[in-house]
Amino acid sequence: MSRNTPNFIAPSLWPPNSPDLNPVDYQVWSALQQRVYQSRIHNVKQLKKTLIEEWHHFPQGIIDNAIKQWRVRLRACVRENGGHFENKLSA
Repeated sequence: MSRNTPNFIAPSLWPPNSPDLNPVDYQVWSALQQRVYQSRIHNVKQLKKTLIEEWHHFPQGIIDNAIKQWRVRLRACVRENGGHFENKLSA
């Protein structure tokens, strides 16, 4: 596997269930949520419809930026032995 992905961090070093390392959790969901809740949601059916519509128009750049941050975040987490690392990320 490392032959195909240089500088790959082995899965055994990944902390389990870390929202700080899931691009959807640390960037994408909050951006989508902001877009969805720009208007009042009256029921679950409307929420589902709005989520789907907003996802279809969601800027690819936000997703790309989240993915670019993943390796940086993973390395920071490993450096901190799985501890808090948000304050140690480069701006």
